[in-house]
Amino acid sequence: MTDLAPVAERHSEDKIVPAVVYGLYLLGFSNGLTFFIGLIVAYVQRGQAGPINESHYTFAIRTFWLSIAWFLLGGALVLFGIPLSLVLVGVPMIIAGVAIISAISLWFVVRCIAGIAFLVRGEAYPRPRTWLI
Repeated sequence: MTDLAPVAERHSEDKIVPAVVYGLYLLGFSNGLTFFIGLIVAYVQRGQAGPINESHYTFAIRTFWLSIAWFLLGGALVLFGIPLSLVLVGVPMIIAGVAIISAISLWFVVRCIAGIAFLVRGEAYPRPRTWLI
């Protein structure tokens, strides 16, 4: 009988709003605006969430800010590389910038899918403050 209590507690939180945040993040690749809407929803809901959903909101917020930081780094490399490419010095910078942007986009999608997988199982994200998956 004691084994059933953690399972009932584990599934007691609503999964819809964190799923919407992940969905808005993934939809953001097609329009860009829903990245920010998902971030706002995660910030608003995190304060009143239970421990399971709070881990998902923290994970989603960190995913957004870490990806923005890396995207800005990649974008800066591309922007600085474009004028320097006239003398061929900037070509490696452009390649590195595009590689960073591509890798961070893939990383973002994988983190969203991992978050959805834990959410569907009714589990808190185990390491919401990590840089990795």
